Amino acid sequence: MEAAPHNPAETELTVTSPEQMRELGRRLAKLLRAGDLVMLSGELGAGKTTLTRGLGEGLGVRGAVTSPTFVIARVHPSLGDGPPLVHVDAYRLGGGLDEMEDLDLDVSLPESVVVVEWGEGKVEELTEDRLRIVIHRAVGDTTDEVRHVTVTGLGGRWASAGLEALSA
Repeated sequence: MEAAPHNPAETELTVTSPEQMRELGRRLAKLLRAGDLVMLSGELGAGKTTLTRGLGEGLGVRGAVTSPTFVIARVHPSLGDGPPLVHVDAYRLGGGLDEMEDLDLDVSLPESVVVVEWGEGKVEELTEDRLRIVIHRAVGDTTDEVRHVTVTGLGGRWASAGLEALSA
């Protein structure tokens, strides 16, 4: 008899400023550990790098977290005893896992927190335990600041990880 698949743990948040997006990243960092894969989705300018900047601050890593669009991947070593942050922008990678394998993410995943922007359909094979974060701009928002963020934990790792604490 097969075990029933874990229902994904999910929480939804509304973020009203870039600073709140960074703070969400800092709070999320408290839940992350080495071996975690975070997939970020959202249109250009939605706040993926801002969220990752907060993650880097929360993890206490070295170096300014900026968009790795042109370098594809950037490693931020930990300044303490935490895991390094590997920040990947898969936007320009069209070929799925084959191109991603060139980055050796499977090698760095066990000891790092790996954040992949635009990773949908490209990195799911790395691990069944992953965090999917989708950032949507609010429709009709005239200030262009309001975002709806859906955080979904997939796999057993996230079944009781306390994602609801992100909305506190």
